[in-house]
Amino acid sequence: MNDQWYDEAAGPLVRPYAITRGRIPASDVTLDVATQVMALSGTKRDGVGLTPEHTAILDLCERPLSIAEIAVHVKIPIAVVKVLCGDLIERGEVIVRSPSQPMQAPDRQLLQAVLDGLSKL
Repeated sequence: MNDQWYDEAAGPLVRPYAITRGRIPASDVTLDVATQVMALSGTKRDGVGLTPEHTAILDLCERPLSIAEIAVHVKIPIAVVKVLCGDLIERGEVIVRSPSQPMQAPDRQLLQAVLDGLSKL
């Protein structure tokens, strides 16, 4: 790897906006952190227009993975993964399946009860 673009402590020095070319997740495709992504088998990948991150996502998604899991494996922010998955959806390279129930934040009282319980330990 080129030494000027890599720092031992920080890793690759490529900013997220450079990976997405300044784009944000598309509003027409709703991708939740729990949305499952799976590469379509049998499709011919031409590689034209694919970044190394796109290819990494396709390689990972031989089996279904959530957006959050992909972000962890590829080591890029979730918002960037959403943009890249949107690209792959448009190209017909992956299929996605949203969770049956949209994820919602837990009730504040429940979180406080858990915090109080942990504090007593």
